[in-house]
Amino acid sequence: MPGVDLADGRRLNLVMETAPDFRIRLAEREDVPTILTLIRELAEYERAPNEVVATEKQLQESLFGAHPAAEVLIGEESGEPVSFALFFHNFSTWMGRRGLYLEDLFVRPAVRGKGYGRALLVRLAELARERDCGRMEWAVLDWNKPAIQFYLKLGARPNEEWTIYRLTREGIARLGGGT
Repeated sequence: MPGVDLADGRRLNLVMETAPDFRIRLAEREDVPTILTLIRELAEYERAPNEVVATEKQLQESLFGAHPAAEVLIGEESGEPVSFALFFHNFSTWMGRRGLYLEDLFVRPAVRGKGYGRALLVRLAELARERDCGRMEWAVLDWNKPAIQFYLKLGARPNEEWTIYRLTREGIARLGGGT
């Protein structure tokens, strides 16, 4: 049966076959340089290479410090990192339970089409189910038609009733009375 070997020894069965040497695991502290490299590659793909200001030190603290803000799954082919998914939990007041928010999913262009993105989403859905999440959510850039088609094929639907708003650090400082 096609699938992905998970780091804990279980096999995740998939409709789409992945390479036999592909595995998904939770990132560890030692993975921070790799995670930052993958974030920079994602920023290149999203046409925003100069917007990455994260440092290894910040990621160490944010992902593996006393109060981790997010988690990362790393997809490896033959032991080489080729994809990642960074996610965290949000909360639905109406549902009264947490959800899983996928901040970023990236598969290196050279290995796209092998089912790795789907495998990461399947693993995230499994985690969401194990953690009793009420929903999974993520955002996609309007121009990223391949990603939109990919998500639609998985059964995800856009939430057209909501518009995302954002304050940057400068906006937060202005609103919060800082400099």
